[in-house]
Amino acid sequence: KNLLQMNVTNNNYADPNNLVFEEIKILGLLQEPVSVTVMQNNVTQTPSLNITYNPAEKVALIRGLGLELGKSYSLRWSLGTGANEKYDCHPAPDASKEKCEQLGCIWAEDTSGLGAPYCFYDASANAYSVADVKYTASGVTANLSLSAAKVKADGKAMSPIGSLRLEVKYHSDHMLQFKIYDYANKRYEVPVQLNLPKSPESTTAGRLYDVTVQSKPFGIQVRRRSTGTVIWDSQLPTFTFSDMFIQISTRLASHYLYGFGETEHTMFRRDLNWKTWGMFTRDQPPGYLLNSYGFQPFYMGLEEDGNAHGVLLLNSNAMDVTFQPTPALTYRTTGGILDFYMVLGPTPELVVQEYTALVGRPVMPPYWALGFQLCRYGYENDTEIATLVEDMKAAGIPYDVQYADIDYMERQLDFTLSPRFTGLPALIDKIRSEGMRFILILDPAISGNETDYPAFTRGLEKDVFIKWPNTNDIIYAKVWPDLPNVVVNDSLDWDTQVKLYRAHVAFPDFFRNSTAEWWTREIAEVYTNPHNASRSLKFDGIWIDMNEPSSFVTGAVDGCRNQELNFPPYMPQLGSRGDGLAYKTLCMEGQQYLPDGSPVRHYDVHNLYGWSQTKPTLDALRGLTKERGIVVTRSTYPSSGKWSGHWLGDNTAAWNQLDKSIIGMMEFSLFGISYTGADICGFFSDSEYELCARWMELGAFYPYSRNHNGKGSKRQDPVAWNSTFEEISRNVLNIRYSLLPYLYTLMYQANAHGSTVVRPLLHEFVEDKTTWEIYRQFLWGPALLISPVLEKGAVAVNAYLPNARWYDYHTDEYIGFRGQYRNLPSPLDHINLHIRGGYILVQQSPANTTFYSRKNPLALIVALNDSQWAEGQLYWDDGVRIDAYEDGVYLLTSFMANRNVLEIKVLHQGYVDPNNLKFTQIKILGMTSPVREVTVLRNGEAIRSPHVVSYNSQKEVLQITGLELELGKDYTLEWS
Repeated sequence: KNLLQMNVTNNNYADPNNLVFEEIKILGLLQEPVSVTVMQNNVTQTPSLNITYNPAEKVALIRGLGLELGKSYSLRWSLGTGANEKYDCHPAPDASKEKCEQLGCIWAEDTSGLGAPYCFYDASANAYSVADVKYTASGVTANLSLSAAKVKADGKAMSPIGSLRLEVKYHSDHMLQFKIYDYANKRYEVPVQLNLPKSPESTTAGRLYDVTVQSKPFGIQVRRRSTGTVIWDSQLPTFTFSDMFIQISTRLASHYLYGFGETEHTMFRRDLNWKTWGMFTRDQPPGYLLNSYGFQPFYMGLEEDGNAHGVLLLNSNAMDVTFQPTPALTYRTTGGILDFYMVLGPTPELVVQEYTALVGRPVMPPYWALGFQLCRYGYENDTEIATLVEDMKAAGIPYDVQYADIDYMERQLDFTLSPRFTGLPALIDKIRSEGMRFILILDPAISGNETDYPAFTRGLEKDVFIKWPNTNDIIYAKVWPDLPNVVVNDSLDWDTQVKLYRAHVAFPDFFRNSTAEWWTREIAEVYTNPHNASRSLKFDGIWIDMNEPSSFVTGAVDGCRNQELNFPPYMPQLGSRGDGLAYKTLCMEGQQYLPDGSPVRHYDVHNLYGWSQTKPTLDALRGLTKERGIVVTRSTYPSSGKWSGHWLGDNTAAWNQLDKSIIGMMEFSLFGISYTGADICGFFSDSEYELCARWMELGAFYPYSRNHNGKGSKRQDPVAWNSTFEEISRNVLNIRYSLLPYLYTLMYQANAHGSTVVRPLLHEFVEDKTTWEIYRQFLWGPALLISPVLEKGAVAVNAYLPNARWYDYHTDEYIGFRGQYRNLPSPLDHINLHIRGGYILVQQSPANTTFYSRKNPLALIVALNDSQWAEGQLYWDDGVRIDAYEDGVYLLTSFMANRNVLEIKVLHQGYVDPNNLKFTQIKILGMTSPVREVTVLRNGEAIRSPHVVSYNSQKEVLQITGLELELGKDYTLEWS
């Protein structure tokens, strides 16, 4: 045992080549050899050994032995757990040697300071073995049973369930599901519908993966068939499945893993050095290692060769994930079942397309929602908003959308209008008549302290509020609404204000059909006030906030009643871990009901609260406005993107927030939410001039571009500074507005095909490992590279230009280098933008709002690649119609340039723009030889065209102006 004897039994030949055994490979080793001793004639030898161990394959390789042929040796190795193979056996905060050993684990204090657990599992075996494994053409099934000898747990909630069922389904050639559940007792499962084929559609020949179920101990192994890379391997000691604690680990294919949210991250790639991230929706402003507004248990993994895969755990209970440098990942969740979905890519962009095919494609925003937007918490009255609108117009700064935060309500009560905002209905009508749009905020919590408040009384009638279990009593918390007839003293500390002034509030249960009906009616009475039409607020979008759900007291006004649910046996590593799950939210025992009437605990569906509110809100909005509209939600879950956009929450006016906003947007690109952005210039604290100017430049390239700030902070909108600031804002927003046809087309491609809008560089250049770490630059789609300044005082930016032909957006010039970092000049009024060769971008002359810019002439930028080739698309519809794409009421045009020909071809003609739009200008970048003449053809025949041709030999740019190419018609342009 753990001994290899090499005995010479006959020694009548000496080889002249002095042969030596340099390496020995040992197969089937269940643990790592942590030390190896070599003996000859009972004398210890001291070769310099290199020992490697592949835990997935259970193979050890010992190199550097130098054992001479013809001599006898013995090798003895001791097995143990190397630092990277230590899986935490006691993840709760109060680990000790005694508690660790009671669990049958090993306690060894790690002095390296790297973060390895002190308490870790003794061997690779877990407590479950496998029987009745059945492989079929469409999947695998098996039964898992607990070997009693292995089990040591605290209490019933942590006692492993004796018999489990495993089901693996090969849904398609690039997507599989594996599900582990208790088949004897029905458990809570996530009530979110995924888009799965009715029966598996994969073929044995076409599948990109192979699955093996390992029997003793239990594990699942998934390999990429084309490369043999193991992308999931859960044959590890951690696997356990009890009522309130489920744990599973997997080895990872590389150290490059992206995703999991919502938490503020300092890099796009996850740090695998013993980091644990909690996931549980909470009203938590972004902060390091703090669980925040959304719940996104999805990751994308890169394999060493650049192939990519994605994994979703469809579970909605409080959980955490631990990364370790093995590389490996451990999930711990506090309920439900294990229901994994894996997509095989193989490119990062395909991973997102396959994932959004599963959870739902991102919503198509209306065209106006791509315009610039202004908001703040703390507007004094409607006059302040009216003045802002006029000042923005006078400054000529493009801007489409104005908001009102909770100030517009009377005492922050939903569906009411404050006496200070009686002019708001008329103001909304006025700005809408001028081509602008208006968005209102709504919170979910409803005050129960009013004498005449229809929203509450009708809610009682419809039985929409969350109650204590087995009673008819509503759970009351406190959020924003103030009590009637109180004068709020803002100088008091927060907790005192909550105690003295805040009303008792009830939380609607948005799973119920009756709640959706109630919510729709209450919103409708804001839009069309039945008592006084002049108080109707004709909003175009709805911003839903505080829907984690947030509460200003822990659990309920008088505390929670179920200790075990609010302080579960395993409390995940969340912020304020010692305060339990009800911290800043509702009691976990709250009773909710799914649409079919089945009861669920808030404990299980807490992380779905914002998700459950989002679709009813969008349905209500569209029913009222008869337009597409936009909903922006704070709390999200997989598939929220089907109905809404998301802003990154209550950030701070600080330089370190700039790159974090890029990381956040790229993560939500992975999560299938493409309409995203951060509060430009920061929500908390006073912004300062340079920071806000740089943030306006960066924010002009957020898909959701909104400057928003908090109560008590000084103004930071573009007309709050000086004329230079206005000019910076105007110039960068004019660039944004001129590129909106390209951005709108990207939004269509996300909605129709699931591709990303804000795109990490690694999605386009995965063969270049440098891009795997980049998060301070990003792309719009495949073609526009944005390299913002993110540091105070900087007048240059160190930008990476991957291996492609790049043109400076501002000068049209080919930059002349690729595949390297360069310091690019970036004075305060400049953001570096580059167009990638091989792509054609559609532009439109900007205007103060998209209502007017949509009437302006169109233009093309043709950026030729090294082969003098480029392509692009334009999606166009009326900008507001619901389901324009689904109903075919749109125009899709393709553009292709090849050497001396540009083809404009209509691919789908379901919409005619009433403004008789024309392409009047085409700019061709990278045209290496001069051009004197351009011919325009239709149906192969040259037609008269009043255009003018100019060629700049220094910049190698061909400019064609004065064109009259009608949108919706096919053309060919040829030049010689």
